[in-house]
Amino acid sequence: MKRLFYIIVLLFALSNVSFAQNRTALDPTVLPSKFIKFYPNPATAVINFDFQKGYNSSYSLLIFNFMGKKIYELKNTPSRININLEEFYRGIYIYQLRNQSGAVLESGKFQVVK
Repeated sequence: MKRLFYIIVLLFALSNVSFAQNRTALDPTVLPSKFIKFYPNPATAVINFDFQKGYNSSYSLLIFNFMGKKIYELKNTPSRININLEEFYRGIYIYQLRNQSGAVLESGKFQVVK
């Protein structure tokens, strides 16, 4: 009888943990905070990055191609960044916003179409 009680308590606890984790993913009022907004996506000639909050000039913006090769790096970022895509090939690119110690604060992907 005692064993059955522990099993029921364990199942109840696991179901609540699962619900708590899914709540943030499903609840539209709980949104992940973004440091930067980028547009247009897909991009053809230029892509813009604008800081939404928490701007710090010591941040670095890195862009990698889909194979993981670093294509672009900007240290000491301004609050608005315009990147000319003339040297970029058609494809998917990954951006990373990093702080001074190199920790990734935000990442995402954008597409270049030409």
